[in-house]
Amino acid sequence: MPDAELLRSTLRDEWHLVPSEITALDDVLLSRGWEVTAGSRTYVVRLCDPGARLPVEAGLVATEHLRGRDIAAGEPVRTLSGSLTAQTEAGAFAVLHRVPGRRLDGGDPVDQQWWGDRLGAVHRALQGFHHPGLRSWQPLDAGAAHLDAEPWLRGAVAEATAAATRLTITDRLTYGVLHGDPAPGVFVLDPGTGRAGLLDCGASGVGPLVYDVAAAVLYAGGVTRAGELLDGYLAAGPVEAGELDAALPVLLRLRWAVQADRAARRGCPEALRRARVALESAPG
Repeated sequence: MPDAELLRSTLRDEWHLVPSEITALDDVLLSRGWEVTAGSRTYVVRLCDPGARLPVEAGLVATEHLRGRDIAAGEPVRTLSGSLTAQTEAGAFAVLHRVPGRRLDGGDPVDQQWWGDRLGAVHRALQGFHHPGLRSWQPLDAGAAHLDAEPWLRGAVAEATAAATRLTITDRLTYGVLHGDPAPGVFVLDPGTGRAGLLDCGASGVGPLVYDVAAAVLYAGGVTRAGELLDGYLAAGPVEAGELDAALPVLLRLRWAVQADRAARRGCPEALRRARVALESAPG
């Protein structure tokens, strides 16, 4: 997490933006975010891991692609030198114009419908999208050194990864560009126009689209709390109900393993504990 001075200095030096107000966005798994007011405009600032600059830039180009397909999304703002991102010691910063609207509430049934609808629309709009920065879908390395943090951790990650690999080999899954972090607060609804959109597109890589749905379901609090989200997605997205039913349990388990992996890497014991409880009780 950068200190306030790094955030302010990066915005000043790379974008010539002088913030008058900075508000942290809700936590998501793969990045940190802020809403920033500078002059008369509001921006969304994202910070991703130091090694993720190319996938972040792929996500920004994907966001531009969505805008061209009439999906409301934040417009990327290039640096003074013309780059899409600015690399710092803390990671890669990106800035987008803040799309109008209130952020969705993942616990509200109507907002869940909008959430699922927009995620499905994003998946459809990004079919056929290509960018050299998009990574192949490899969410976990079961041999990583930080998995020694807890005795149970490496085995749990290996089991979840193996189950996901079996799924991708034995089942015909719908692949496409993944958002990677489709939390409800990434999506917005403009009450003035009734139009829903998203702040930005994470574009973590190319993989089975149900993995994005699994990530959204975890943000919603689990399958039993995500009924409207799933209905909204099935109505708008390219994945059919049979595939979703078959793949979702396995990819929910994988998403929990991804959360455990990142908690261990960052030294977050409470997040690691929650992931362990979920992995021990999850099917798949």
